[in-house]
Amino acid sequence: MTANSQEPLEGTPLIKPSSTDHPLYEQVVDACRTVYDPEIPVNIYDLGLIYTIEISPENDAKLIMTLTAPGCPVAGEMPGWVQDAVASVGGLRDVDVEMTFDPQWGMDMMSDEARLELGFM
Repeated sequence: MTANSQEPLEGTPLIKPSSTDHPLYEQVVDACRTVYDPEIPVNIYDLGLIYTIEISPENDAKLIMTLTAPGCPVAGEMPGWVQDAVASVGGLRDVDVEMTFDPQWGMDMMSDEARLELGFM
C-alpha cells in the first residue's frame, strides 16, 4: 500500500509558517494592514486573508493569501493591491503574492480586533 503523494503528511501544517523573526516582517504586516476588502471595513491582515509572509535572507518576500470567497468581485485585483503595498517596504528586493483557497478561509481566522469591528464579539 502506497500513500498518495498529494496528501500532506500527518502533522504538516495547512498554512506554511511565516518568517516572523525577519527584521522586515512587522513592516510587511503593517503594509498588509493598509489593504482593505472593499466590501468589509477591516484590513486583509486582520481578516486573516494573509496566510504566510515568507522573507528570504536576500529580502525577497513571498506572501500566500486567500479571499473570503473564491467568487470575490476583486479576486483579480486584490493580489496586485497587496503586492503594491508590500513593495513599498524599504529594503525588500522582490515581492511575490500567491493566491490559494486551500485551506478555505473561515471566520475563525479573523483577529479579535476584526471580530470586534464587525460586531462578532
